[in-house]
Amino acid sequence: MLDLRPVIHVIGWLVVALGATMLLPAAVDFIDGNDHWMAFGESALLSMGLGAFLAISASNSDGDRLNLQQTFLLTTGVWFALPVFAALPFVFGATEARYVDAFFEAMSGLTTTGSTVFIGLEHLPKGMLLWRALLQWFGGIGIIVVAMVFLPELRVGGMQIFRSEGFETDGKILPRATQIASRIWSIYLTLTIICGLTYAALGMNAFDAMVHAMTTIATGGFANYDASFGAFAPPLEYAACLFMILAALPFVRYVQILAGDPEQLFKDSQVRAFFGILLGCATIMFLWHWLSQGGGEEAARKVLFNTISILTGTGYASQDYMTWGAFPVTLFFFIGLIGGCAGSTACSVKVFRYQILFSAVRAQLRAIHSPHGMFAPRFNGRMVSEDVIDSVMAFFVMFVLSLGVLAAALALTGLDMITAISGAASALANIGPGLGAQIGPAGNFAEINDPAKWLLCAGMLVGRLELMVVYLLFTLRFWRA
Repeated sequence: MLDLRPVIHVIGWLVVALGATMLLPAAVDFIDGNDHWMAFGESALLSMGLGAFLAISASNSDGDRLNLQQTFLLTTGVWFALPVFAALPFVFGATEARYVDAFFEAMSGLTTTGSTVFIGLEHLPKGMLLWRALLQWFGGIGIIVVAMVFLPELRVGGMQIFRSEGFETDGKILPRATQIASRIWSIYLTLTIICGLTYAALGMNAFDAMVHAMTTIATGGFANYDASFGAFAPPLEYAACLFMILAALPFVRYVQILAGDPEQLFKDSQVRAFFGILLGCATIMFLWHWLSQGGGEEAARKVLFNTISILTGTGYASQDYMTWGAFPVTLFFFIGLIGGCAGSTACSVKVFRYQILFSAVRAQLRAIHSPHGMFAPRFNGRMVSEDVIDSVMAFFVMFVLSLGVLAAALALTGLDMITAISGAASALANIGPGLGAQIGPAGNFAEINDPAKWLLCAGMLVGRLELMVVYLLFTLRFWRA
């Protein structure tokens, strides 16, 4: 029988930690002189109390030795349980949100999706804005650890190809996660501080700089203003472009750079491919904009900023690109399904999977042309095993099926075709804004019906955890093992 105690034990202490972090926005509101801090205080006490109860009730377990089933459950359980409690400040606080809206905002934050149901962000208390940023910041570091520890071990979506780039700790999942987190944490924090100082130097006030630094490095996209980055001066857009790119690169390469091996960054084929895709898409987009609406520095800046934002899954917007024409909107839809590099805070399918897919197709075409030859797919100069290829192919199939099923389900709730399809893509790829007047860069998800919001929450969770981690829990074989 499956022992749930190690899973409950870890989730319980993580809920306690989440509750403790609620004291930070509480302190901000208290210092700011408003009584909204009490909502965070109540949420913190409730979260820490229930989390401690869960942890202590399951304390007689060996959490260091998680088996495969427990690891799958823990990975999904954490990303489901934390939004349940993270939503409490939105219910008790200034937004006075219904739970469906609060849970949507919390899930969007922790999965670094960046979709929002709140209007008038600039009028919210500072504590609430900080809480939204903290959720994305924690989600960013969390997904790096999941991508570097759990997904390679679970052999999900081809991520096992990166197992050799992890850190060995006698095969124990949780000590290994702790070790990696401790090494990545300092890099993640340093990038956030540098980003915040850069924003402040270029004109942001201290609070906006801190909040937007956290959501930039997390490639989350939550902003303090309804206009997103359109509320800021042009130099800040260039700075955001730089830090969105840095956050979309593999963090293990930063570890290697600090260890004195900087060449590994550009030896990584997915890094080179990422820059190639970015440069190609931005160039095509600028040429279209130049021919249809005119060029110039402003056009180049808007194109570059929004292209990087969508490609990395950050979801900031500096302009309503729905007004640029049909071609840019279509291109944005598809580049949002590419994403950044594996082992970064970026979301979506990831560049390396496309590289493996195209390499496998190329090998197959060569085999058809020369039946007696031996052709093997390669990635980063190494042969790719059949196990990895099968995992990547399964991922692509399930991603397309998931996109279709979710879009159809959203349409059944009453959404129009553009909103349903782009909303499904936005959730599964954790991009943030969709397309159309309702959920596009000039809108938000406030007016979406409740069943659609729950469906989108499920899509965010499934997409952030690379599909298979969640889907496996719905098979009888998993529970019988």
